[in-house]
Amino acid sequence: MSDRPPLPPFTAATAQQKARAAEDAWNSRDPERVALAYTEDTVWRNRAEFLTGRAQVVEFLRRKWARELDYRLVKEVWAHGDDRIAVRFAYEWHDDSGTWFRSHGNENWEFDEHGLMRRRLASINDQPVAEAERKLRWPLGRRPEDHPGLSELGL
Repeated sequence: MSDRPPLPPFTAATAQQKARAAEDAWNSRDPERVALAYTEDTVWRNRAEFLTGRAQVVEFLRRKWARELDYRLVKEVWAHGDDRIAVRFAYEWHDDSGTWFRSHGNENWEFDEHGLMRRRLASINDQPVAEAERKLRWPLGRRPEDHPGLSELGL
């Protein structure tokens, strides 16, 4: 098994690196790429859905991004400990009818010694927004370095 740095124990700087790596992977909207950050037996709670293992994560993400179109995500570290990181996040997306949403939430992450996430607990709320109210605007893919984060955007 290869390591996925940064590894625990986390500092403020390495927790931020881990959160940005997760943000970048999720903004790729590539389920297989995202799943590589998790242990083979990872355990998730996402809203009211419970998943176990990478295969379920991949299937979940395929369904998610088939429904949540033009997805753009920003994560920000809230707190960190030895092998845990808490983040808050917001993402914007639209459905197939063109209705835009901003989804806000919190995630609690727990990592193994190799830097793979073994547990992800996510609580998320969706808010309809007018297209003109969107705040996460950049070409699909990685958020540019100069794009404001959640705090700067007042989220």
